[in-house]
This record gives sequence, C-alpha cells and structure tokens, in this order.
Amino acid sequence: MAKLRSLLNSLPFFWLLLAIPGALMLAGWLDGAIDTMDMLHPTGETSARLMIAAMLIGPLTGVLGARRWLGWLLRRRRALGVSAFLYALAHLVFYVIDMGNLDDMLAEIGAPGIWTGWVALALMLPLACTSNNAAMRALGAAWKRLQRLAYPAALLTLLHWWWVHNGLAGALAHFAPLALVWLALAARRLQSVDAPPRTPKGIRP
Repeated sequence: MAKLRSLLNSLPFFWLLLAIPGALMLAGWLDGAIDTMDMLHPTGETSARLMIAAMLIGPLTGVLGARRWLGWLLRRRRALGVSAFLYALAHLVFYVIDMGNLDDMLAEIGAPGIWTGWVALALMLPLACTSNNAAMRALGAAWKRLQRLAYPAALLTLLHWWWVHNGLAGALAHFAPLALVWLALAARRLQSVDAPPRTPKGIRP
C-alpha cells in the first residue's frame, strides 16, 4: 500500500500518465491506422483539456477551500500546463505535415481559425519555458504576471476551436466548467466583500 501511494505521488508517474494519450495517438499514426489529418483534432483537443485542467485548479481551490486532492493537483499544475503546450506543439507538427508546404500555410494564415491557433501557441511558449523552479526564482514577482498570459491563450484557443470546427458547441462544452468556476469564485469574493465585519469577541456594540 505504501509503495502504491508513493507511486501515485511520484511526479514522473504523473508525467507518464500525461504522455499515454500522445503515445497511443503516435502509435496509431506510425502504424497507418490514423491519417495525419485525423491527428489534428485529438492533439488539439487534448491540449485544450489539459490547459483547462491546469487553469481550473487555482479558482477551484478559492471556491472550495483547502482540500487534500486539490493540493495534490496544485503541485502538478505546472506539469499539466507544460503538457498542454507539448500537445499543442504536436498539433502544430501534424498541421505542418498535413499542409505539406509553406506556401499553402502562408496562404491561410490570415483565416480566423488559423491565426488564433498560432497566437495561442506563441503565448503558451513563454509559459512552458518558465514552468520550472529556476525560472520562478529568476523572475520573482514577474513570474506570476507572466503566467497571466494563460488567460488570453485560453480565449484564443476557444476561438480557434470555434472557427476551425464552424461551431461553438464543442468548444463551450469544454470551456464551460472553467467559466462556471470563475463565476463562482467571483461571486464568493463579492459575498465576502459585502459581508458585515465581525465584532471581536468580548466587545459589545
């Protein structure tokens, strides 16, 4: 039991779990069971899901308070964010392979469904590169400000998904939990601001 608990709490084991979907996709593509075009949706969707998971943990902690399982996830939030970037990078690689040449890529780069993906990936790059202890120490307070790039990256990912698939339903189904948790956190903070101050014990008004 102790060994199982140690394994589940191991960060390398968590990275292994995050890599399994990508490994299965890649194996299918190498075997010819999955076409290059068909690799675009699962890599992009997995990236978006991991991004949402990483961004959910902080506000969910604010809504629910300290929880052991949330603390466990909080310690792995950076791994989720970096994995989201790596799946987005895989999404780009298969897009490049599928397009086949630079001219065709440049011809459609101005399309809303395309440039939003490029900019979202560009915003994720500095987040992934600084998701380590050395960067946190070097950047200090600026590290948290840099991490706020996750918000426009998430919005652009939502728009990218919407325009590429010509529909908002699928994207909203994934991003709705994040929006709901943010709203719940905002409501909780407003409630705490509006609450009357507590009278210290032993002091009568």
